Amino acid sequence: MKKRTAILVCFLVLGAALLFAHTPLLDVYDNGDGTFTCVGGFSNGASAAGVEIRLENPNEKDPEKKVVFKGKLDKKGELVVKYPKNLKKFLVVFDAGPGHVIKKSSDKIEK
Repeated sequence: MKKRTAILVCFLVLGAALLFAHTPLLDVYDNGDGTFTCVGGFSNGASAAGVEIRLENPNEKDPEKKVVFKGKLDKKGELVVKYPKNLKKFLVVFDAGPGHVIKKSSDKIEK
């Protein structure tokens, strides 16, 4: 009986953990005016306000020079960013902490 109870408790704990799990989401749209909008959130509907958005040069080896822009999502989970000059290809990074990082290539920005 104790073994069954222990197994049941394990399943309940794991099930509860899954209910609170959330996956980061990031959409990036071209605004047609030299800027693009990043819209972030989580699969469980949680706000992504304040989450850091970075633009990184994927060809740069020096970590000091890799990041070309840093910003944070506003209370609506949005951030408007100017396209970086002199950089055709870059990564848009949504960084909400370990296990919650998304990287999108600039060629995936929706036109």
